[in-house]
Amino acid sequence: MRNYTTQMDAARRGIVTPEMQAVAKKEYRTEEEIRKLVAEGKVVICANRLHDCLQPNGVGSMLRTKINVNLGVSRDCKDYDVEMRKVMAAVDMGAEAIMDLSSHGDTQPFRRKLTSECPAMIGTVPVYDSVIHYQRDLSTLSAKDFIDVVRLHAEDGVDFVTLHCGITRKTVEQIKRHKRKMNIVSRGGSLVFAWMCMTGEENPFYQYFDEILEICREYDVTISLGDACRPGCLADAGDVCQIEELVRLGELTKRAWEKDVQVMVEGPGHMPLDQIAANMKLQQTVCMGAPFYVLGPLVTDIAPGYDHITSAIGGAIAASAGAAFLCYVTPAEHLALPNLEDVKQGIIASRIAAHAADIAKGIPHARDLDDAMADARRTFDWEKQWACAIDPQTARSIREQRKPENEDSCSMCGKFCAVRSMNKALNGEYIDIL
Repeated sequence: MRNYTTQMDAARRGIVTPEMQAVAKKEYRTEEEIRKLVAEGKVVICANRLHDCLQPNGVGSMLRTKINVNLGVSRDCKDYDVEMRKVMAAVDMGAEAIMDLSSHGDTQPFRRKLTSECPAMIGTVPVYDSVIHYQRDLSTLSAKDFIDVVRLHAEDGVDFVTLHCGITRKTVEQIKRHKRKMNIVSRGGSLVFAWMCMTGEENPFYQYFDEILEICREYDVTISLGDACRPGCLADAGDVCQIEELVRLGELTKRAWEKDVQVMVEGPGHMPLDQIAANMKLQQTVCMGAPFYVLGPLVTDIAPGYDHITSAIGGAIAASAGAAFLCYVTPAEHLALPNLEDVKQGIIASRIAAHAADIAKGIPHARDLDDAMADARRTFDWEKQWACAIDPQTARSIREQRKPENEDSCSMCGKFCAVRSMNKALNGEYIDIL
C-alpha cells in the first residue's frame, strides 16, 4: 500500500520508491542520489500509479538523455492497428516515451491499450482530445470541459500530460502586436489561443491550474508545461513571446512543486545553432533546474524531408547544454503523418543525438559501446560491431550487399585498409597490397 501520493512526495519524505530503485540501477546512480534529485525536481519519473506495465525511466539533465516518439491517428490516416505497430517498433528501437497525439475517432480505447500494454512512458495533449471527446466545436467548450478531459486522461493511466498553461490573454495581445513570422505553430497552443479569442475568456489551463495540480497529484501524473509560443522558424527564435512565456512557466513550475507534482518544461522548436546552448541555460535558471523537453531544435527551415537530421544537430547541442528529453522529428515533419520507416529514421537520428550529448556530458558508462566498437573494428570482429551498433540491421545489410574480397577489409579500401595494414605492420607481417 502506497503511503505517498507522488514520486516527488515520496522523495521529500525520504522514501525510495520501486521506481527510484529501477532508475538508479539503469543510470548507475545510488538510490539516494535519485531520491534527492526527484525531491529537488531536477529528475522526474513519469509513472501514473495506474500504468502497471511501465518500465520506469528518469528524466533529468544529469541522466541519460531520453527520447520521445509522437504517434497517433489523424482524419487522413486513421488506422489504430498501424499506430500500435509503430508504438511497439519505437519501443524496440529504444524510445523511452510515446506521446499519443491522436486527433480523430474514438481515442480512449487506443489510449487505454497503450497504458495497459506499452512499457514506455505514455504522454498525451488533453486539449487535442477535448473537441474529439465532446464532439463539439472548440468555441462551445467550457473551461470545465477541458479540465474534465485532463482527469479522464489521468484515469486512463497516462504518465504525463502536455498542458499549454503559460499562454494567457496577455499573450494574445503580444502575438497580435509583435507580428511573428510564423505566429503560433504549437497545435495545442493554437487551440488554446483560438478558444481565448473566440470566447474572450482566460486560458482555462492557467486559470484553473490549482485544480489541475490536484488531479495530477491524485494519479501521480507529471505535467509537461507546453510552450505554446515555441518558435516555428528561425526568425521567431528567442523573441519576446517565447521568453515571456518561459518566465511564466518558471512560476508555474514552482506552484506545481509546492503540491509535490512533478514538472517538465517544453522548449523550442526552430532555433539558430548559436542560440541553443544559451536558451538551455536560460531555461535551467528560470525553471530552477526542472527537466527541459525540446522538439529538436531544428537548426534550419529549408530541409523538408530531412528534418530528422536538422533536428538531431540541434538536439545534440541542446542535450549537451542541459536538455533532458528529446522529442524525435521524422523525415515527414511539416509534410505528413510519419509511416513506420519515417518513425525508424526519426528515432535513430534522435538516439544518435542523445548518445553524442551523453558522451559530451560524461554520463556514466555512456562511452562503453563506443570503446567496444573501436576494439571490434580494430580486430575486424563484425558480429561484435553489429552488437554495438545503434541500428545493427542497417549496418549488416550494407556490408552484406557490398561484400569485399577479403573479410579483413571493406569494399571501399580493400587491401589498402589502414586498419589491416597497421595490424600487419605491428605484428611484423608482410603487407601485401597488390
